[in-house]
Amino acid sequence: MTDIMKELEHGLLKEKLPTFSVGDTVEVHVNIKEGDKNRVQKFVGTVIRYKGGGLRRTFTVRRLVQGEGVERIFPVHSPVVADVVVLRRGAVRRAKLYYLRDRVGKATRVRDLVGGESEETEVKEKKEHKRGKKAKAARAARREAAAAAVAQKVGEPTASPATAHASNAPAPAAAAAEAAGGEGAPAAASTPAPAPAGAGA
Repeated sequence: MTDIMKELEHGLLKEKLPTFSVGDTVEVHVNIKEGDKNRVQKFVGTVIRYKGGGLRRTFTVRRLVQGEGVERIFPVHSPVVADVVVLRRGAVRRAKLYYLRDRVGKATRVRDLVGGESEETEVKEKKEHKRGKKAKAARAARREAAAAAVAQKVGEPTASPATAHASNAPAPAAAAAEAAGGEGAPAAASTPAPAPAGAGA
């Protein structure tokens, strides 16, 4: 019985299927019959689930309409689904994106894939690259400042401790004058005046 069902389903399966996965933003073209006319309605949203297999395989697309979440379940092999166009590839780590039901606004966005890598990862790498450049420049500036300080120290004469002490000590005459000035008026010179010529005769 199972083999017969598989054979019957195989004849109803679509030969060409669109390639998309959970997290992708898709545009589903739905055939709508209105009287004698047929028109195609487009439903754009994010694929939050893939379910089932074979003829019973379905996918769920979610979108926000005036702040309200709207979800539609489409059978993959149904003739009602004319086409599925992938607008953006999403980078997700889950098989079911049910957490989007609790989010609104920008929080419902799924990061995009750019060249096989997520846009968020690319931005992060750019920021890290900028940080690395800034850190490298800061290290170079510190090395230059240290080298300048060493060169300045080498260029200045180095004074010994004894020389420094001698230069800081006051002169002897200045020291005596300071001591005498501290006690009172300075004393007169005790050297006798020379005698006039012919005074002894």
